Amino acid sequence: MKQYIARTQTAFGATQQQPTFSSAHALAAAWRPDLPVHLLYADRLYTNAAKFLDNFNGEVLYAVKCNPDATVLRHLYTAGVRHFDVASITEVRTIASLFPDATMAFMHPVKNRAAIREAYFTHGVRTFVLDSYEELLKILEETNAARDLTLVVRLAMPKGAAVMSLSGKFGIVPAEAVRLLKKTRKGCVRLGLSFHVGSQTMDPQAYVNAINTAADVVMQAGVRLDVLDVGGGFPAAYPGMVPPPLGMFMDAIHTAVAARKVFAQTKLWCEPGRALVADAGSVLVRVELRKGDHLYLNDGVYGSLFDAGSTADWRYPVRIIRPDGDASGVLAPFSFYGPTCDSLDHMKGPFYLPSDIQEGDWIEIGQLGAYGATMQTMFNGFHSNLLVHVTQLPSWPLANQTPQMETLS
Repeated sequence: MKQYIARTQTAFGATQQQPTFSSAHALAAAWRPDLPVHLLYADRLYTNAAKFLDNFNGEVLYAVKCNPDATVLRHLYTAGVRHFDVASITEVRTIASLFPDATMAFMHPVKNRAAIREAYFTHGVRTFVLDSYEELLKILEETNAARDLTLVVRLAMPKGAAVMSLSGKFGIVPAEAVRLLKKTRKGCVRLGLSFHVGSQTMDPQAYVNAINTAADVVMQAGVRLDVLDVGGGFPAAYPGMVPPPLGMFMDAIHTAVAARKVFAQTKLWCEPGRALVADAGSVLVRVELRKGDHLYLNDGVYGSLFDAGSTADWRYPVRIIRPDGDASGVLAPFSFYGPTCDSLDHMKGPFYLPSDIQEGDWIEIGQLGAYGATMQTMFNGFHSNLLVHVTQLPSWPLANQTPQMETLS
């Protein structure tokens, strides 16, 4: 393990020499890790990518911010993903260095001028999103009024059935979008309209409502629309939060678009992130101390568990990993504390684990392929970028808050 640690203390995912284990149990037995270890179930990436590529009637742009790990990106590219939603010049550089033939769309509505210039002139980015006239002017000025631009206006949408709204910071309201579309049409070869219904959207109707709003805006603007980007928000499954099948979202989107004549010649885009990578990753953590029903772990909200500590709606599936013996079949609710000195480093759960869990046990926390390792900080000096491949896919009990014990092998 020491050699592996030395080899991976550079940028997360920078090495392609990750070891492979059959299971989290086998990893814990072999390494007895005292640092958190990130587990990658690569087969999930191929399965999830195929679902989108085979069933969405348009271009699938992976939202790089969700997990920019180079290994994850390479797997997605091998699975057939060739379009990427990038939100920073760092993400632009990452994709450009890994996949010179990939197509990027700079989907952050507020970009600094240097990023626009570099993206366009150095890395060949031709698609930019905006939600204001001021941003339109920046893009035109920094690309020297290029005549090969695809410019996408982002609409603001209400939260609806999403667990997290993403319209508070970005997006232009429909009445103002009409005017902005008219102005943008003059400065680009292809005009797009996008929206984001919110992260972890649980109801396919949210996309139908947004598509109808977008259609009304385009009709009022009287412009030809080349691209309709239905954004991200496609959900993954978590305990107590099991969404409808992905096919229901696809059917709702395709039916709604087909029903509006204004989109007859419009190409569709989507920007999945969480739904592509969430179930492809987990983290193996160690219990450092137990105080009653509180477990003190070596990872927390300043590490891979930001979502678990920042909202009451997010609980991750968990299972004990105890290589040296069997755990109790009786489950009990626990909350987690992370390793930092900050009392905000708390994940209240409840997380249901064997009642006899103790210091030295490991816990695998699932569904962390999305916004897990990528959200890490180095606060208090706690950080781990250890990454391994695992071949045996876990079966997480997601529907209930008090899952049954899973047999480990």
